[in-house]
Amino acid sequence: MPRSSRRPRTCWADAPLLATLVAASAWLSLTLARGPGELSGVWIGSGLLAGWLLSRGTRLWPAYVAAALAADVGARLFVGDTPGYAVVIACCNATEALLLAGIVRRHVPDVRAPKDWMAMGGLATAATLLACAVSGTVAAAVVHRLHGQDFRMAFLGWYAAHVVGMVIVATTTLVVQREGLARFVAKGCSGSLVATMALLMVVAVAVFLTSSPLLFLAYPPLLLVAARHDFTGVALGVIALALVGGIATHLGHGPLWLQQDLDDRGRIALLQIFLAGGCLMTIPMCLATAERNRLTRHLADSERRYRMLADHSHDVITRIRADGERLYVSPSVAELLGWQPAQMLGSRWDLIHPDDRLRQQQAMAEVLATGHPRTDVYRLRHRDGHYVWVEAVSRCLPADDDATELDVMLSVRDITRRKETEEALVESRRELERMSRTDPLTGLANRRQLDERLTQALARLGRGGPPVALLYLDVDHFKQVNDSLGHAAGDALLREFARRLRDSVRVTDLVARPGGDEFVLLLEDPGPAGAETVARKVLEATQVPIEAEGTALVVGTSIGIACARRPVEPASLMARADAALYMAKRAGRNRYHVDAGG
Repeated sequence: MPRSSRRPRTCWADAPLLATLVAASAWLSLTLARGPGELSGVWIGSGLLAGWLLSRGTRLWPAYVAAALAADVGARLFVGDTPGYAVVIACCNATEALLLAGIVRRHVPDVRAPKDWMAMGGLATAATLLACAVSGTVAAAVVHRLHGQDFRMAFLGWYAAHVVGMVIVATTTLVVQREGLARFVAKGCSGSLVATMALLMVVAVAVFLTSSPLLFLAYPPLLLVAARHDFTGVALGVIALALVGGIATHLGHGPLWLQQDLDDRGRIALLQIFLAGGCLMTIPMCLATAERNRLTRHLADSERRYRMLADHSHDVITRIRADGERLYVSPSVAELLGWQPAQMLGSRWDLIHPDDRLRQQQAMAEVLATGHPRTDVYRLRHRDGHYVWVEAVSRCLPADDDATELDVMLSVRDITRRKETEEALVESRRELERMSRTDPLTGLANRRQLDERLTQALARLGRGGPPVALLYLDVDHFKQVNDSLGHAAGDALLREFARRLRDSVRVTDLVARPGGDEFVLLLEDPGPAGAETVARKVLEATQVPIEAEGTALVVGTSIGIACARRPVEPASLMARADAALYMAKRAGRNRYHVDAGG
């Protein structure tokens, strides 16, 4: 069924109930006011209409206002008011309710769950005082003109009656509309409500049947009802006091009737003051209680959400006191470290790897001292003994028992795989760097590393560094080995030749293979005749046969030596050594030749 057709049916099914309540309350109030033209001590109808409007959509307000207005006029005509008077006063009542509902709805769209109960209470009180003042001014002027009553007294009587009625009845109506009649008969609530209301009624009847001025005795049970049942208790309690007090005074009983120096208006004013006193005691208390309950629920919801996030987070959430004692550890620690949360409570610095422990204690002290969060990476011991790499974000938060004290909250996650990946990446980079600087066949330095070391060594000559000697050599008749025995034998020959070169120099000297069968020895600070000594050792080492693919080979080598004691370009020194090598080959191979320059 379309929504547009359902709303009017709901409204028209609901409006007769409002009309009935308004008519019944108006008839009772007017009857207790002793005749036409008199103003009621407590007016209920406007509060009913205001509460009804605040619990309905604004587009439905005209229908409810019309129903309440018709009921109010009917009740007044029934008790004997003139039609004109009845219509004007009923319009004042409706305007009053509309004004209150409009102000509250504008500033508090959802009166069922306001963000601040105290603020809403203040707004509703101010709106009530304003609405009743507006309607009271018009009504008092009408009563003065048509019935000759004093304007000031008429205004005060109207104002007091309608303020009390609006505060009490509008609140009651909202509670019923929001929670239904089940609020009054809910399990665990109905018995207490009946008992406390019965106590209040008994005390009220006793107070209003005695001639002694003991009206204040009705306030303690009213406070009890309010404390136990919030706004529901206040509304029902004040209504009960108004009914008992109004009926008793109307029948000529109670301390109000015995005030012989007062007329009916004076007695009504005293009853209004009595009821207003009850409202002033109980309503602020209920507002404060409602606000406290709202904040408590909000805190409980926040705690529940925090606990849910912490308990179900894959990260381990830990709360630690400033002295290092763990106060809370989330259940995910069982997956991370194999320990149950209860086993992680207390001081467990021993779980941190010994190499990381001091650094983490200092990190926690820094977080507490500065208040700034920080992220650390360290190792924690698993229950089975191995260590797990974790990343922990530390931040401060107030301690539960003392806002001046600070705890530390840790959010810990397992980064073991990430750490392994990082270490593998670092190792891969090292390997790539090594490969980019090393000859893959012999393991010697390649051309790139040779150029770097030679450039650095020659640069130091300009700063008074030691002299440099460069030995350029190759394997004599290496091509014949490749051609006759194959490349496998040639490679074996080069590997063994390279090993013998390494064994012929110091650890600090560089042995490089620029390519093919060419090798270079870079000697820093070789000493007097040091380069020639190394050359002779190399020549001697190569005389021992080399095993290559099952064949014993005796190979020779030709060596060119160039030295530098002053700054020189690397290419120039290499060219001189290469030229010396050429001279050694021309002289018959298997020997060395020293360049005369340098």
